[in-house]
Amino acid sequence: MLILVVMTPQGNLTARRELGSFLRSRRERITPDHVGLPAGGRRRTPGLRREEVAMLAGVGVTWYTWLEQGRDISPSPEVIDAIARALRLDSDEREHLWLLAAGRVAGEVDPSDGVVTEGHLALLATLMPTPACIQTDKFDILASNASYRFLIDDLDNGPVADRNCMVRAFLDPVWAATYPDYEEATARMVGRLRSALPRHLDDPSWTALIERMRTESPRFRQLWQQREVVTSAAPQQVFHSRRVGAVRVHFMRLWLENTPSVRLISMQPVTAADARRLTRLAELVASEPVVTTRPSVTAQLPVIAA
Repeated sequence: MLILVVMTPQGNLTARRELGSFLRSRRERITPDHVGLPAGGRRRTPGLRREEVAMLAGVGVTWYTWLEQGRDISPSPEVIDAIARALRLDSDEREHLWLLAAGRVAGEVDPSDGVVTEGHLALLATLMPTPACIQTDKFDILASNASYRFLIDDLDNGPVADRNCMVRAFLDPVWAATYPDYEEATARMVGRLRSALPRHLDDPSWTALIERMRTESPRFRQLWQQREVVTSAAPQQVFHSRRVGAVRVHFMRLWLENTPSVRLISMQPVTAADARRLTRLAELVASEPVVTTRPSVTAQLPVIAA
């Protein structure tokens, strides 16, 4: 029988230790072939290696190791769910993981959440066919309208952690081919990430993103080592859309109330030809939802009775 542990202020250290033990026990019961990984030679301990769990969950190896060691770090909801999936946890085990890692069960809203409201989503819908999204300092897309989602490729296709412009620009060849000024655009993105980092030094999701990018992208690693800082974004950008051709847009950025690290971005067409291409894009994806959000955002929104 699985025992659920509820965290209290006095029990934080105990909960962190219990979390580490729980993660190790679940990691050791899974063999590589269960998750489609090669055995990789002789293993000193049963089950998956830490680096394999980290890879499956899309988090940094060092950060995941700290989590197993009971360090005082706070995983985001997306990270908790990613680890649960990587370890093939059932519903009871997932609830236990949430209680140990966050002091609450999945679906209970953290007081710091709730940045995106129904009003913001309605605005994204109203802006159609203009591409628009809600984006964080580390380029996570929290919500987007259909024109933004399909401007390059289907942003929502794949892991939730990949709904991130930095990840896509550096790790997705389709996205990379979209930028005619790829070298300049990606250097600017890394500079903006570096500029925003001091406000998020205690956020493990930032650590995980940076470690992932340094590991998987040689170009990102090179740019990150240069330590260039960029505080302003480009006013315009050309995207080579596979659906409608080249589109030049002008960015308009609106910061959300009392949340300087999250902004609503709309991409206004520069010319009449650009506007016609965006209208055509909206027509091509008219059967798709007008607005989509990350699961963590969806869970925060009130349920509207039918």
